[in-house]
Amino acid sequence: MKKLLVTGGCGFIGSNFIRHMLSKYGDYRIVNLDKLTYCGNPDNLKDIEKDKRYKFVKGDIADETLVGKLVKDADVVINFAAETHVDRSITDPASFVKTNLFGTHTLLEAVKKHGTELFVQISTDEVYGSIKRGAFREDDPLRPNSPYSATKAGADLLARSYFVTYKVPVIITRSSNNFGPHQYPEKIIPLFITNLFEDKKVPVYADGMNVRDWLFVMDNCDAIDLVMHKGKIGEVYNIGGGTEITNLELTKSLIELAGKDESYIKYVEDRPGHDKRYALDIAKLKGLGWKPRHDFKYALKMTVDWYKNNERWWRKLKK
Repeated sequence: MKKLLVTGGCGFIGSNFIRHMLSKYGDYRIVNLDKLTYCGNPDNLKDIEKDKRYKFVKGDIADETLVGKLVKDADVVINFAAETHVDRSITDPASFVKTNLFGTHTLLEAVKKHGTELFVQISTDEVYGSIKRGAFREDDPLRPNSPYSATKAGADLLARSYFVTYKVPVIITRSSNNFGPHQYPEKIIPLFITNLFEDKKVPVYADGMNVRDWLFVMDNCDAIDLVMHKGKIGEVYNIGGGTEITNLELTKSLIELAGKDESYIKYVEDRPGHDKRYALDIAKLKGLGWKPRHDFKYALKMTVDWYKNNERWWRKLKK
């Protein structure tokens, strides 16, 4: 039996990961530690809340006493807990420093103290900054351009330092932009889908030419699962979907899937420090035998259909 402590498990990626692990491994036990901030939603895991292999604990990853108690009883800690929205980080960077940096430090200290088998730090491609051509490799320098990505980069470096200095068994994953079911409707895909269903316009920054590499959330869960079991301690693994498109192309695809027209596009002032392009080299992860299983267009349609069929879920959040 393997005992996992998943932090931030009521969020978008964390909840999908918990469901993935419970469905794949019958002998795994999962404790989900989540503070339930605005984007932590217990409804994301309502279908498994009575599963005897699953336990929810409400709490903060910066709570040293609680974290120590939970880590002591875990074989593996996977840290999804984070403040993640770039726009919010621009207006309130302090909360990002507290959760993303101090919270990660608290977890690392507990893992060091209790001799946990593995600590997986879930990070983002945004720590690398923007790239004009080519793709970022795991050993490229980190050049974050927002308070959000800066705090995630700091957490990555802190995790690495605990591996080098204290021999804490750390692995870091950095994924490209995720999308799929249960994503809080402040991020571009769920925001645009739900706006269109509400007959509202969608706000496109500047000219919409910023490029993102999109990754279906279940492909990310597969990759984290693989890295957890076959990854090398001390390493970083990029996880990319291999689908680079501009925000404007994405917007037009969503408009078409929602049965609207391009009059629903509203161009707005660009946000400060807006990265132009992200791209990841995923050769290291492919070397472990991973590749995305979901076609982007099909997964995008599945995502639109999920929001269409789960209106009660997102309407109360948007209120």
